[in-house]
Amino acid sequence: MMFLRALRFLLLRILLVVFLLALVTSGASATIRYTVSVDHPERHIFHISMEIPDVTGEVTVQMPAWNALYQIRDFGAHVREVEAFAGGNRAPFDKMDKLTWRITGNGTITLRYATYWDEPGPFATQLNSEHAFINPAMILMYVPDRRAENGEIAMPDVPLEWQAAGASLHTLEWMGRAREFIFAAASYDALVDAPIELGKIDQFDLPGMTPPVFLVVHGDKWKKKEVEEELRRICTYELKLMEGAPYEHYTFIIHFGQGAAGGGMEHANSTAISLRSAEDLPSIAAHEFFHLWNVKRIRPATLDPVDYTKEQYTRALWFAEGVTSTYAAYTVVRSQLWSKDQFYFDLSQQISGIEGRPANRWQSAEESSLDAWLEKYPLYNRPEESVSYYAKGQVLGVLLDILIRDRTDNQRSLDDVLRAMNNQFARKNKPYRDGLDIRLTAEQVAGGSFEEFFGKYVSHAEPVPYSQIFALAGLDLRAAQRKRPVLGFFTEREPSGEVIVRNLDTESSAAKAGLRSDDVILSWNGSEAPRNAERWVYSQKPGSVVHVRVRRDDREMSIDFRIDEATETFYQVIEDSHAGAKAKRIREGILRGTTQPVTASLSKQ
Repeated sequence: MMFLRALRFLLLRILLVVFLLALVTSGASATIRYTVSVDHPERHIFHISMEIPDVTGEVTVQMPAWNALYQIRDFGAHVREVEAFAGGNRAPFDKMDKLTWRITGNGTITLRYATYWDEPGPFATQLNSEHAFINPAMILMYVPDRRAENGEIAMPDVPLEWQAAGASLHTLEWMGRAREFIFAAASYDALVDAPIELGKIDQFDLPGMTPPVFLVVHGDKWKKKEVEEELRRICTYELKLMEGAPYEHYTFIIHFGQGAAGGGMEHANSTAISLRSAEDLPSIAAHEFFHLWNVKRIRPATLDPVDYTKEQYTRALWFAEGVTSTYAAYTVVRSQLWSKDQFYFDLSQQISGIEGRPANRWQSAEESSLDAWLEKYPLYNRPEESVSYYAKGQVLGVLLDILIRDRTDNQRSLDDVLRAMNNQFARKNKPYRDGLDIRLTAEQVAGGSFEEFFGKYVSHAEPVPYSQIFALAGLDLRAAQRKRPVLGFFTEREPSGEVIVRNLDTESSAAKAGLRSDDVILSWNGSEAPRNAERWVYSQKPGSVVHVRVRRDDREMSIDFRIDEATETFYQVIEDSHAGAKAKRIREGILRGTTQPVTASLSKQ
């Protein structure tokens, strides 16, 4: 049995070597191999073995400090039991700082360590008795000056009843009572930019998609036909919009259920999405799929290449994330997953969210982008301290689109800007210069200057003339008072995963029910606490009861409190019934994703 097992393993390696030879690029001929054990998943511990070939004298390895979120989370804090070997013998090593180890030896160095993870995706890593979701950068060390070398992950002891999925999965092998799965890529960066899902999962191809699109689902309360149809429409529209697929295959990893963390995370050839409700799928999937172009390939120079050890500051997140949200909304309305009223309501919510935050008067879209690294601090997320580059960028994207269409008599649009940036930067593997190249491309498309628009509303925080610009598209913006739900406190997620109550309003229902600042929230309505409680409460009703279990000092207690209500100004985007013919053409162009051919435009003059 041992001989047959060894033979199968050897054949597997031979097949993988053939594949890796096709990945070899100049200056990157070796392969750094990882073995990841998920034995006893209920313990939440990954056991990692890292093999580094061709070492002369010594080698330095590091664990990333950040990944998946613009937050320094120091994944080295999860690492323990580090050992090093050279030629089968223990090798001396020193820990240099919180992320770095230096090992002395020659030939192939083997590094072994354990790392604990039990936080739900898509922004973390989790191993439990139900499944494993892995963001590889959170568990795999790397050699700083050898990131360009081929990478391979072998997972030799996956439970027999589990399946595996991921954009870098290439082959698998039966191994007695378990399975071995192999993941491989042309570099460390490519290897860790492909999340992995293990467990009792549903896997199938999205019908009618070429190149193929795969769907991987963990969880319940979802309908296959509905999910297939929504994703098919989204992918079909965006691929047509951007003139073809930038991938050989693409994978959606979706988690459904009450324990889902909520949100989505883009990757080069895949996405991981977490949903509490299937209703949220279209807008999130449209956003993450459009990231294939905007940010993963149309990439700001300030984020290229990735530096895993420290913050990377960029002024371009309003475009990379915010305008991606513009296209998420465009996609779902143009593919008829939303009605036009849903599109207007979503745009109204973004404007209301922006204008309802006092920080909007002084924090520009570019400054909000730079300060993304402060989002892990509850104080920064208060309305007085910051405004979202997502919301601000989404609205700026729509306004820029209207201006381009107006200047060109609806012959060109923001769509042309994204396609031009895809051609001029992404397809040439060239990053763009933050705000400058965005503006220059818009000017190239529209045939005129946008220096004033970018200077006032992107680089600075001057009041946006919504009504003036919306009128060009046959739209009007009205203000009204409305009630909205509020919690009366903020939450902060510690690096350990603990969720802490911060900035509690002493007059809130939560405080009167007994909640205190610094309480650790253990459960929220019987499940995980929402990652962004302020965003979560917007979907709730005032007066609804929230059940939390908290730890205070050494005691645990349950507290029930009601969601409070506050008055705010709500802005509503509506159609102007008196709009002229040109404005109506622009409005329809935005809703349908169309432009007016030059000949047709001339014939109407």
